[in-house]
Formats: sequence, C-alpha cells, structure tokens
Amino acid sequence: MPAPPVKVFFIIILPLFATSLLLATLPPVHGWRPWPNQKAYNTTDFIFGGSKKYEGSSEFVHLKYHMGPVLTANITVYPIWYGVWQNSQKRIIREFISSISAVDSKPPSVSGWWKTVQLYTDQTGANISGHVLLGKEKNDRFYSHGKSLTRLSVQSVIKSAVTARTKPLPINPKNGVYLLLTSDDVYVQDFCNNVCGFHYFTFPSIVGYTLPYAWVGNSAKLCPGLCAYPFSVPDYIPGLKAVKPPNGDVGVDGMISVIGHEIAELSTNPLVNAWYAGQDPVFPVEIADLCEGIYGTGGGGSYTGQMLNGKDGATYNMNGIRRRFLLQWVWNHLLNYCTGPNAPDQ
Repeated sequence: MPAPPVKVFFIIILPLFATSLLLATLPPVHGWRPWPNQKAYNTTDFIFGGSKKYEGSSEFVHLKYHMGPVLTANITVYPIWYGVWQNSQKRIIREFISSISAVDSKPPSVSGWWKTVQLYTDQTGANISGHVLLGKEKNDRFYSHGKSLTRLSVQSVIKSAVTARTKPLPINPKNGVYLLLTSDDVYVQDFCNNVCGFHYFTFPSIVGYTLPYAWVGNSAKLCPGLCAYPFSVPDYIPGLKAVKPPNGDVGVDGMISVIGHEIAELSTNPLVNAWYAGQDPVFPVEIADLCEGIYGTGGGGSYTGQMLNGKDGATYNMNGIRRRFLLQWVWNHLLNYCTGPNAPDQ
C-alpha cells in the first residue's frame, strides 16, 4: 500500500511564461514560505498585481464538496508527544487547542478563526463542530520508533499509542484527531523539504483502525527559517528580519499555525473525500493550503499581511485563553477568499 502523500505547505511556484497556460488547470496556492531556490511570488501575484483588497481571492479556485464525511460531532484532539518535550512547550500547544472553542477570548480570537471552519458542512447540511476538546495524551519520550520516521512509521507510532498496555489512547474514528508532535531532534520523511506537517488517515493494516491523524514537527533545530517563519528566517535571504514569537519559543510558536492548519483540514476533509480543490484526491488542495502564509489583511506572495504587535514587541494575530498566537487564515468558500478574525471588517 503506498505511503500517504506529502500534505501541507507544498508550494507551487509558476514561471511567468507558464502562468497563463497552467492557471486553467491548477488552483493557485495563496501563500509563501521561504523554501530554498524559490522566488518570493505566487500565482496570485500575476492575477491581481498590487491589489490587496481580497486576500487570496480567485475565480480560479474551485473548492468542492465530494460527499465524504466531515467532523460534525464534538472534536477531540489526542496529542502524542514523541521525543523529549518541556512542560512549558506542552502548555503552549495545549492552550492553543483549548482556545479553539473558547468563545469568551479577547478578539481577534482563535475561536473567531474557527468560525470560518464551521461554515463547512456535510451532505446533510450539518456544520463542522464548534467544540474542539483536548483529549487524553500519550508520551513517547524514549523514541520507541527511532529518531527518523517515515510517513508509514508515523502510523506505527499512533498504533503504539492506541494499543499501549498502560493508558492507551481511546479509539475514536468518528470525531477523534490524533496529533503526533515530534520534538526538535526527530526527523520525519520530507520534513523541511516543502513540508512542515501533514495529515491523512491510518491504514487498518498497520493500526487496526481508520483514524484521522496529523503530524507536526518542531523545526527549531532542523529548519526554523522554513517551518517557524516568520519567527526565524533563512540565512540565504539577506535583509529579512525575524519577528519576536508571542510565547518566547521559536519552534513551538512556529508549530501553532501548522497545527491549526492541520486541524482545520482534518475537520473538513478527514478521509480525503470531502472538501478540497483540484481533480486528484491524492494531492488535494484544502481550505488551509489555499491561505498558507497569509496571517492578515494584504497577505499574499511573500507578504504575511498585517499582524499585531504587543507591548513586549512580540508579533501575533489572535488571542487565546491566556496566550497570543500567530495563526494563518483559512479559505471561506462562501466568500471565495481567505478570512481571519483580525481583518478590519471582522
């Protein structure tokens, strides 16, 4: 059985002379990360020029519902901490997940961001759940599957978590999200090579169940300039300055947007047969892919958009329960452009 496809932050950069030919068949990717040997523009730069009225808006995007299930019941996220994690790092990620349903957070809020995800429905008209809960957790601090994982061995780590002799994670195929988080000394296949995380579903032949899952890695030691951007910038781009992370941890603050990206896509496309653009479900373009790299008004190309600056100099765009986060926007299929709670009209 083939390995699951690389999924997330896969950037399509088109040469200028080929743009008009390919736009008819390829949905544009509306964000940017500083991948090596790639220019700092994307297809929307060619379509809209200097206009920044609509972030990522495009008549060429045809996001469709393919009749598969989406997560309409209360969503439970089960973190699997693979490798060595500090308690302070775990708290940042836990509080982000808990903030998704915290409707009383100060605006612009993470829960306000999730309202766009909630607009998506299944074939009965039921919306994505507004309740995202932090479930039981599992620690694998002894690297039981090694420090170098393939996309298939990622599933083996999940199997170990749900079949453990002591305190196994619950089996929740209908509304569970199994979130594998690897520490900064673990390499996962294709990590830092246009991939900061991915999502898919487990194979019964490996895990025994079909469970929606996501992997996100801490890039602090491996490639912070790529996967923790803009809290770190690559050395090969002179003059580009990093911004201060809101929670003081470049790697973990950089993970937050990737985690949000994955949870949003897992909720709207858990079995890769629900909401996506493009003709090929093996390489779907999903609601967060369409807005990758956009954090505020004016975002697109190599510009992140208008973000917020705290009194301590930290950069963020949304508030959680007790913390601030920088989180990318997601595609609003009713408006046909990327939206977020920190937009001026929100």
